Amino acid sequence: MDRIESLELNIPATAKLRVVIIGGGFGGMKLAEKLSCKDFQLVMFDKHNYHTFQPLLYQVASAGLEPDSIAGPLRQIFASKEDFHFRLLKVTSVNPDANTISTVAGDLAYDYLILANGVKVNYFGNESVKAHSFPLKTIPNALNLRSQLMQMFERANMSNRPDEVDTMLDIVLVGGGPIGVEMAGALVELRKHVLPNDFPELDFTKMSIHLIEGSDRLLAAMSAKAGARALSDLQKMGVNVRLNTMFDSYDGTVARLKSGEEIRTKTLIWSAGVTGDLLAGLKPDMVERGRILTDENCKVKGSPNIYAIGDVAMMKTDKYPKGHPGVAQPAIQMGAYLGKHLKDFHLGKTVAPFKYFNKGDLAAIGRGKAVADLPGNIQFGGRLAWYIWLFIHIAYLVSFRNRLLVFSSWVWNFFTYDKGNRLIIRSFVRDDDPVGKALLQLNETD
Repeated sequence: MDRIESLELNIPATAKLRVVIIGGGFGGMKLAEKLSCKDFQLVMFDKHNYHTFQPLLYQVASAGLEPDSIAGPLRQIFASKEDFHFRLLKVTSVNPDANTISTVAGDLAYDYLILANGVKVNYFGNESVKAHSFPLKTIPNALNLRSQLMQMFERANMSNRPDEVDTMLDIVLVGGGPIGVEMAGALVELRKHVLPNDFPELDFTKMSIHLIEGSDRLLAAMSAKAGARALSDLQKMGVNVRLNTMFDSYDGTVARLKSGEEIRTKTLIWSAGVTGDLLAGLKPDMVERGRILTDENCKVKGSPNIYAIGDVAMMKTDKYPKGHPGVAQPAIQMGAYLGKHLKDFHLGKTVAPFKYFNKGDLAAIGRGKAVADLPGNIQFGGRLAWYIWLFIHIAYLVSFRNRLLVFSSWVWNFFTYDKGNRLIIRSFVRDDDPVGKALLQLNETD
């Protein structure tokens, strides 16, 4: 991409070592928090000016939370940190030989580069899914999906054609990981407790929620017991779960399975996979299966001064031969480890290898329903797991304000069954929806 001449990076010169951090997610934020600005100048790049608590994106999409309750401005988070500089820019490439990164505003030299830019949605080359489905990796994704859902319910309420109503009410989720499971549970709660009050003319008992998973179980990253419990709970809640079912294509109205079966829906939520958000310029031997290879100290293979942490990193160990799981905890722990030891690495000191401590895995299925895998091979589900899920997710939010907003929303929802964020603040219409485009144009005409 060509440089935009009117933009400049405007990073002050420094005699200190410059550390460039790409990504303000869990890993990049923890690293910046731990690094001393007495020793380093920190420059962080991100295409958003906020940190997102991604585990709760599905609640924004399902109208349970507002986006500002799970996000925190990066500038505010690091306001007290001297010689910290944030730039709202996407890094387009890296030059490991010249020790520079490139953006549309210009290039910047670094002494150390930290790749913490996470992952992006993997469509596995399926262009029809990429064009028509709804991913759930960012706040804009969540807001688009929320608008889509609410708009479909409004349009179904105006239709007198049963087949058209079914297509607008029915929802397909592809991918039986935490996003698919938790989103399916949230949609059931909408169907049962909220939508019948909003739209008394519609019969929501006919609203079908389909969860498609290509393997033989849900929650593959958790224990078999957790996957079985999630399957049982979702089926009891009325979700049509299909295991060992391969997905084929989607044209915006018809979802086709490899078996030949077709499901008519206007909303397909894609959570079937991710891949590393890799920068141009990385050498081929630095990358394996869409992730960046690192040694036991988070250093990128073949580089003296580039490190990778979090989802984008693949650190192979005996326990994790395919790299650490793509969840928040490895990213947080890698960020803390590198923040603590980067000065030692610069001084050539020997540092013990990074060791990941798995604090456990949790997934919510619905009100009073969750599954937990805790250290010591402790596995259970139900209300206790749900309470633990609630506590952990509030505790790891980025600020007290976020914790207060989420807690108050959850308390209100618990007692009233009212997800009060069912607002279509910004309409979202796909290119394959001419009726939606016509309605949007008419409604926005003064």
